[in-house]
Amino acid sequence: CSILPRAVFSSGKASTAAGLTATVSKDEETGEFCIEAGALMLADNGICCIDEFDKMDDKDQVAIHEAMEQQTISIAKAGIQATLNARAS
Repeated sequence: CSILPRAVFSSGKASTAAGLTATVSKDEETGEFCIEAGALMLADNGICCIDEFDKMDDKDQVAIHEAMEQQTISIAKAGIQATLNARAS
């Protein structure tokens, strides 16, 4: 019996905008840039619990507005342009 297909927990006080949404990093083996999923992306079609949301930095709160309103995350860094799903509750 599966109640929740996906659930991700994150502490707002210790989280960054990139950690909650997504970031672009360089792969050490290939040298290519790739997208690393954050908590909201990992919780796609599930639940993302962010504790201590009121203690987050304002810039980090602003960065997740798109994910909360549009349920997508837009990335435009290092030559990568993508719109990723973040359909989390």
